[in-house]
Amino acid sequence: MSKFSSSLAKNIKKIRKIKEISQDKLSKLAGITFHTITKIESGATLDPRVVTVKKIADALEISIDELLK
Repeated sequence: MSKFSSSLAKNIKKIRKIKEISQDKLSKLAGITFHTITKIESGATLDPRVVTVKKIADALEISIDELLK
């Protein structure tokens, strides 16, 4: 797992848990598949598309910068 995908995965999971949003709910809010969310959070997707990361950030109501910190 690259440093980028590792920190992205951890941040998505951390922010999702803080906001009490399940993976299923996040997938629906972001308009992407549940499978995509689980693959990104587990690090199986090493280089997610920018559009996908933007959709996740928007669904979590945070900026892409905050998500990538």
